[in-house]
Amino acid sequence: MADSRVKKAEFEGDGPERLVTLGRVSGLHGVQGWLKVYSDTRPRENILNYSPWYLRQGQDWEAVSLEHGRRQGKLVLAKLQGCRDRETARELLGADIAVRRSQLQDNLAEDEFYWTDLEGLQVLTLEGAELGRVSHLMETGANDVLVVRGERERLLPWIWEQVIREVDLEAGRILVDWDPEF
Repeated sequence: MADSRVKKAEFEGDGPERLVTLGRVSGLHGVQGWLKVYSDTRPRENILNYSPWYLRQGQDWEAVSLEHGRRQGKLVLAKLQGCRDRETARELLGADIAVRRSQLQDNLAEDEFYWTDLEGLQVLTLEGAELGRVSHLMETGANDVLVVRGERERLLPWIWEQVIREVDLEAGRILVDWDPEF
């Protein structure tokens, strides 16, 4: 694989060039360098819509071009440029897969957001009480959940208009209909 390594610092911050992790290399497929990919995108094969990918093992990221990809049953398979055999593919096992934030489409519906854009936002109740900041999000069977850390950790269900009333990315805040004592 070509040496196109870049330091982590080149992708830190909040700008459009920051990296957003979309999945990881989870296994090998065949003997010609194909990889099994665990994808956090919905639907899972959407990860194949982006190239280049940035792979991380350790502290550095390496830019690689996606040659081919396909969904095969429940699996997502990918063939990367320069990955010609099983042994080369084996070196990539466990690598995180990211893309630049600028590669993600911006024409989302009014109530749709990328999780990465919500992380770090301040969470306020409708009455102005600060609950903390979004640490991360998690999927549950019923709905997604905001993990908000302030004076204590709170789990807020992502239920648009019922709990989540407003998301203002420019102001860096989310307004929620939530009892601060809960």
